[in-house]
Amino acid sequence: MSYEMLVGLNVLDDDKYQQYRTAMKPILQKYDGKFGYDFKVSDVLLAETSEAINRVFTINFPSSSVMEDFFSDPDYIVVKKRHFEESVGNTTIISSYEKS
Repeated sequence: MSYEMLVGLNVLDDDKYQQYRTAMKPILQKYDGKFGYDFKVSDVLLAETSEAINRVFTINFPSSSVMEDFFSDPDYIVVKKRHFEESVGNTTIISSYEKS
């Protein structure tokens, strides 16, 4: 079993967002996390939010508690503040679920 989230973002600055991805990857790996799918999207035909979405991905962890530990890791928080907050306009958690 593992835990997965399907996430939609509105990326405002691709270069800065890539810096975020590069900086957070070692921290993600420390928690045995990984990206499963990753898409840049141009047309959203139906959504349950009014927020713009131009990037969709899955992120996986061994469990939901490990995911929570990752997102509260002090090193991750520094990376998020430095790169993510300036590069992303909004985040939409489309779904989260246990995956077998």
